Amino acid sequence: MKRIAWRTYIIAFVITSTIFALAFGLSNTLNQKRLEEIRSIESKIAVDILSIETQFSLLEDLSCSDIGSTFLSKELASIGSQLQFMERERDPNDPEFLNLKKYYSLLLIKDQLLTKQVAEKCNTDTITILYFYSNKEEDCEDCGKQGAVLTRLQELYPEVRVYPFDYYLDTPAVEALVSVHNVDPEFPALKIKNQNYYGLKTLTDLEELIPELEELKKAREDSPRQDEVEAGAAKLESATSTEEN
Repeated sequence: MKRIAWRTYIIAFVITSTIFALAFGLSNTLNQKRLEEIRSIESKIAVDILSIETQFSLLEDLSCSDIGSTFLSKELASIGSQLQFMERERDPNDPEFLNLKKYYSLLLIKDQLLTKQVAEKCNTDTITILYFYSNKEEDCEDCGKQGAVLTRLQELYPEVRVYPFDYYLDTPAVEALVSVHNVDPEFPALKIKNQNYYGLKTLTDLEELIPELEELKKAREDSPRQDEVEAGAAKLESATSTEEN
């Protein structure tokens, strides 16, 4: 009986060890694959950043007619999304990640200053929001919600430019921005025009704080819908083709 019991224990041990080894090997393979994906994203971000820096230099020499209202927002938003993914997938205090995040923050500040110059040069009224947050959950329980609201705001009003900054990011440029705008460490914090706002702001709150959004909405409703414009163009092309025949 004892011999059978020991034999059972040994078989159970071998089976358990095999399962553990397979699980460990699978986990290690998945982690390695994820690490490779993150490194690929890092390389892409580095290239994107270099590309945008080049665009900054070129945009300064363009005329007002050549510069659209969202000339860099899509590219910067894309980098921001990739950094958010990396922040969830790896240690946010990783030095390599922090360097990318600092560089991204510098690009945001540069874009904000360029937007201001363009507005003054071309006599346009650009709506900008500076958004200060903290990655520490104990400091800002509503920062995730506020980020989602601001993303939705930009979807509804592409003309709005939102610049998110980690309040505690250790870089002189962000520290100077905080000082210039007198932003207190109360999160989420928004700088809209010349006023600071603290605490979670809903989409309705933001639409009330920025009256220009109502004007944009009315202008969009008054203008022909894109599908109607395309249908009209197709009808005109068809009529022209018939006449030629």
